Amino acid sequence: MTSERLMRLAASVKGLGYHPSGWRYPGAATTADLGFYTQMAHLAERGLFDLLFVPDRLAVAMYDSPPGALGRSCAVTDLEPLTLLAALAPVTRHLGLAATVSTTFTEPYHIARSFASLDHISAGRAAWNVVTSTLDEEAHNFGMKGMPAKAERYARAREAVDVVTRLWKSWEADAFVRDTSSGKYFDPDKVHYLDHQGQFFQVRGPLNVPRPPQGRPVIIQAGASPGGRELAAETADVVYTVQNTLEAAQAYYTDVKNRMAAYGRRPDELLVMPGILSVVADTEAEARAKYQAMQENVDPMLGLAHLSLMVGDLSSYDLDGPVPPIPEDARVPSRRRVWTNLARERGLTIRQFFQTIAIANGHLEAVGTPGQIADVMEEWFTEGAADGFNVMSAVAPASLDEFTRYVVPELQRRGLFRTAYERRTLRENLGLN
Repeated sequence: MTSERLMRLAASVKGLGYHPSGWRYPGAATTADLGFYTQMAHLAERGLFDLLFVPDRLAVAMYDSPPGALGRSCAVTDLEPLTLLAALAPVTRHLGLAATVSTTFTEPYHIARSFASLDHISAGRAAWNVVTSTLDEEAHNFGMKGMPAKAERYARAREAVDVVTRLWKSWEADAFVRDTSSGKYFDPDKVHYLDHQGQFFQVRGPLNVPRPPQGRPVIIQAGASPGGRELAAETADVVYTVQNTLEAAQAYYTDVKNRMAAYGRRPDELLVMPGILSVVADTEAEARAKYQAMQENVDPMLGLAHLSLMVGDLSSYDLDGPVPPIPEDARVPSRRRVWTNLARERGLTIRQFFQTIAIANGHLEAVGTPGQIADVMEEWFTEGAADGFNVMSAVAPASLDEFTRYVVPELQRRGLFRTAYERRTLRENLGLN
């Protein structure tokens, strides 16, 4: 098929991959250093991806639940994403660079300055993934006894995004005249103070970085709760989401897009990009055997620890027995619902539960040939469930390499994905105003 509407792809680079024991695979990376990230960026750009996305949290996950799990996870340390992406900017040309920065622990002026700088360094390829953070362990690193209530975090995030976007407008596009004959470097009438006095922030401005090349770096949000969906509808250019069925994805897509009218926005001003983890091989049987081997290689201690963080310690139950009722006071209710619904619908045992969740984190899984994976993506794209996908690598860099070599050409053959980068900036390549 051919279509003027093209699928968007992001490469989610979460440390050494989404498989918690993937670093133990032969040939897998064991250190997430600059060389590793450079390799991932080059693979994504070879595959004509829109952007490289770096998740982040501001604490070390030093959990020992169940006892003995501590020390077995490779997902404990990582590089600070803005510093990392500034280093990747000179070794890439087209790839968007998306960093996660929390509004709960970062002042808007810092955020605006950092992303405006990254946008200049990358010639217009910066994106900010707005998060409010969730873990008390993060709060403990910033002089707080615990996380503020969710409603307060979202109110602070909404105000922060407003301040940041207005700071990016401090300088008009033609403010810098640089007239050597008159000695006038900039036009004072084209630089603006903010004088913001809000509930959480007081910011005078102006920003001490010129207007970003994109005007406004791309804003990403991962709204799942009603408050998160509202924030995404109001402020985001891209929204990441966790859905694992077509029906749930369609419902989410419609809900978020319908909320936009209240903010004077059109549905095409927001791209919905669910996460997808694919396992590809020449035949379906080979792909399923490959995926089954991945599941069986999840360290049970890590699998239980992964569940413990979100739904509680299940280590006292029979691993090959049914998943027990999940308490209502779990840390992240929206993600908990996705997980428990998945376990209930599939009738999973605890072992099957963590084998599935520990790899894909509750996101869409596509296992099969390149054509079968493209079938799934095409159906979601054409049936009102997605504008693109956030591609998650089970084992890095192997999974991303396989996706770019086998799945991307199939998407291109169907006219669903670009064959060359169209424009200069990330915003332009995403088709955003």
